[in-house]
Amino acid sequence: MSKRGSTTIWLFCLALFSSTGFAQAPGAIHELSIQQAVEYAHKNNVQVKNALLDISIQQQSNRDITSAALPSVTGSIGATDYLKIPTSLLPGEVFGQPRGTYIPVQFGTKYNSTASIQLQQLLFDGQVFIGLQARATSLEWRKKSAEVTEEAIKTNIYKIYYQLVVSKTQIALLDANINRLNKLDHDTRELYKNGFAEKLDLDKIAVQVANLQTEKTKALNNIDIGYLGLKTLMGMPIKDSLVLTDKITDDQIKEDFTNDSSYQYSDRKEFQYLQLAKKLNEFNIKRYKLSYFPTLSLTGAYSKNAQRNEFDFFGKGDWFTTSYVGLNISIPIFDGFAKDSRIKKSRMELTQTNNQIDNLQLSIDNEVAQARINFRSAISTMSYQKKNMDLAEDVYNQTKKKYEIGSGSNTEITSAQTDLVTAQTNYINALYTAIIAKVDYLKAIGKL
Repeated sequence: MSKRGSTTIWLFCLALFSSTGFAQAPGAIHELSIQQAVEYAHKNNVQVKNALLDISIQQQSNRDITSAALPSVTGSIGATDYLKIPTSLLPGEVFGQPRGTYIPVQFGTKYNSTASIQLQQLLFDGQVFIGLQARATSLEWRKKSAEVTEEAIKTNIYKIYYQLVVSKTQIALLDANINRLNKLDHDTRELYKNGFAEKLDLDKIAVQVANLQTEKTKALNNIDIGYLGLKTLMGMPIKDSLVLTDKITDDQIKEDFTNDSSYQYSDRKEFQYLQLAKKLNEFNIKRYKLSYFPTLSLTGAYSKNAQRNEFDFFGKGDWFTTSYVGLNISIPIFDGFAKDSRIKKSRMELTQTNNQIDNLQLSIDNEVAQARINFRSAISTMSYQKKNMDLAEDVYNQTKKKYEIGSGSNTEITSAQTDLVTAQTNYINALYTAIIAKVDYLKAIGKL
């Protein structure tokens, strides 16, 4: 498993678990298909859960925007104890004093209480109006962001899941080779006892068996690490057991490939996300343009006021009523060019988003072209290595028959065994590469 594609996934798993402890108590057993694994990650992966929380956060933000268009009602009640009643100055001439003089007098009572209720209703505000229009788009934008996150997780789950499925084939091939060599070792020992083989022949077989056992141990370690990586990617507790129920064959790998060059940018989640971002940019420009318009609001209040010299508001005495209704118009005149700068900034941000869309289209074209080439090459290589492996096995079987009847040498059968192992390794690597190429291709055309 030294090819670039498969190595990338295994390195991802190794890096992910370089500091993980493996002494875990037994947990639940999960038997999952690839679709069930993706669904499990949808519910348990931390990144996906946070992305889904962003949707809920946006829903609450939308409620906040809606509240600006709804009436605001405030109630208040208060009591005042004038420790010293305020003093007012009355003109002296009213009381026969010289003009220009003032007489200090105290008006009012020691205790005052007021209970009131105020109503405010926004009738027109261009920015609030656009905010209301943009609510649905903002929510869709958050949802699409979550889908982009989910797709990234899904892509890696597909790659690791199917690589682990293919690893069963690798172990089976290694076991078959070990069994084959053990049988050869047994036959060679019989020949050695009868003087038809040398001790060196037995030593060569022992070395080959040891090499295969080491290769199997390494493969099993990599598989264990792959399972740990897949569990963490899915958000599954490490102590739980994971059983992969899907299988994959060469024909299944090939079946989704097409030479048809047509594809739609709109099938890609990232493209949909940027289109929504563009729409939000356009709303932003409209919002700042409407900030030049006056705002209109309605206000009203109803209050009761009581004045007492004793602290007894619920005994004898009147409560005086005050009420009013008002219409307020706020006309923007000059704000130091703040609105103009906001509009220009929003237009620049829209241009940036358009540039990102153009660049994404170029990237998608490049991804699809490369993915198609890699997938086609991977399929071809996989088919070739499968035939080569079958041929190497036939060569080994024929060489073994010659060796058993005494017309072949130990060198020939050792060489045939080495070629078979090499062919099998190349086939497994080709399978891994083809799986990655297939997932990358489906992701590139938006069909994963």
